[in-house]
Amino acid sequence: QVQLVESGGGLVQAGGSLRLSCAASGRTFSRYAMGWFRQAPGKEREFVAAISWSGGNTYYADSVKGRFTISRDNAQNTVHLQMDSVKPEDTAVYYCAAVSASILPTRDLEYDYWGQGTQVTVSS
Repeated sequence: QVQLVESGGGLVQAGGSLRLSCAASGRTFSRYAMGWFRQAPGKEREFVAAISWSGGNTYYADSVKGRFTISRDNAQNTVHLQMDSVKPEDTAVYYCAAVSASILPTRDLEYDYWGQGTQVTVSS
């Protein structure tokens, strides 16, 4: 069982930066691939980024590639999403998710555990 708690959301101006964090409970955090998803009002939840259990492999949605960076600290049971050069279209509730897998799932149905989400609002 893994419990996830996101933090770091807020209001930021376009072109600015924001760093999201996800704190995980459980002693086996290092065995889980982690992902970030987001859901904007009136839209379906979409994949943002994923990182392997070791941190050695990452994968990004085309819409955030080159602007966002996912990282993890297994000693601290945390995963981060560094958001740079943000755009108004990045406005959404951001969720972190976990799955015990050696691959990097990009579909939300493939993840087993979810946080409650944190709101990110980018003003133009």
